[in-house]
Amino acid sequence: MKILPITLLLTMGFYAAGAHENKNAQRAETEHSLRDVSQNVGKIEREPIGSLNGQLRTMYAGYHQRQLGVNDTYATAIGGTLNFISKDIKGFSFGAELALSKDLNFATGERTQGKNNAELSSTNGRYTALSQAYLSYSYANLKVQAGRILIDTPLADSDDIHMIHDTFSGGVVSYEQSGVTWMFGHLSKWQGTDAGLDTPWAKTGENGTNFGGVSYADDFEFNLWYYNITHLTNAFYADTGYLYHLNQTTDLHMGAQYLHESQLSGSGVNADIYGVLGEALIGDAALSFAYNYASKNGVGESSFSGFGGGTLYTSMDTMILNELTNNRSASALVGGIGYAFKKINFTYAYGNFTGNADNAGVKAHIVEQDIIADYSYKDFTFALTYAISQDRESTVKTDKDWERTELLFAYDF
Repeated sequence: MKILPITLLLTMGFYAAGAHENKNAQRAETEHSLRDVSQNVGKIEREPIGSLNGQLRTMYAGYHQRQLGVNDTYATAIGGTLNFISKDIKGFSFGAELALSKDLNFATGERTQGKNNAELSSTNGRYTALSQAYLSYSYANLKVQAGRILIDTPLADSDDIHMIHDTFSGGVVSYEQSGVTWMFGHLSKWQGTDAGLDTPWAKTGENGTNFGGVSYADDFEFNLWYYNITHLTNAFYADTGYLYHLNQTTDLHMGAQYLHESQLSGSGVNADIYGVLGEALIGDAALSFAYNYASKNGVGESSFSGFGGGTLYTSMDTMILNELTNNRSASALVGGIGYAFKKINFTYAYGNFTGNADNAGVKAHIVEQDIIADYSYKDFTFALTYAISQDRESTVKTDKDWERTELLFAYDF
């Protein structure tokens, strides 16, 4: 069974035909927020066991800037991953993964003119990392992993939204029984797009991050997690929810979440964030909404979204609530629609992010719209992501006014 870090979050489409015939299996694979939809489009397969496999990926990503005097940026990269997972020998196995990305200069903006988008391959136009290298031991329902690993928890997430996905260095112990999964671990460093491709293997706190949590996934679902991110914050996360089967073709899904962060060593990470969601899954369509509210922080205080995409229901392809929480209360409301037609999946979402006046009297109002479409055929995946960001608070165009286009081609081998 897949270990779900956030078992109850927003499904923004991709609810496949025939899903009602096997709800538990489908729910385990359901995307959780708009950001999850983005990262799962080109999800990397890691089978079969005992042989080399991987994914070849080509991506274009460009920003059309509306702010006066700011260059448009774009880049096209080629790369991917090469994986090996050994066969199990008396409970022991090992795995490794090489991740790389390199800009195609003829289809990439000039760095010297500030026209390069560094999200794909760093500002130098290339990135290579031994992203995974681990030893694993399994016995009955117990599993232990140590080394460079994948992990998906609310505040530490192997996000995969561009060319290089996040991985972590550390150790994790998990135990599963009757649908309940316990997980404990220590993470010392991380790498990937969210960590910054110019500084690979950055620290996860001054002395790393210690964490533990429990999750349960069925029609009723819950998560309880605690993180000690050293010299930064102690964080507590909880969510709960219920999936109600209205009839053979319709499900209703409701949930709530809470995140509390208290600062350490005067870091300024101090927050309380609340969230609710609701969705209707009707055949191959999904209608959904999500709301998050962050209470006002003190002077110089804000929230921390975690190592990865963050766990909030309203996290979109680019915008997350944490960007507005510095020294103010803030809220986000996201509504979306999704539809699956054979092998074509479509998602549209509208997000409204507002920040009340901070101590300087400055307000914030950002609107983001996301359109995601993908098509899969055998081992091939084609995907388009188009995002529009608008600064509704400013009378002139700012760095929050832009349009972003991303094209992905992926081949699993």
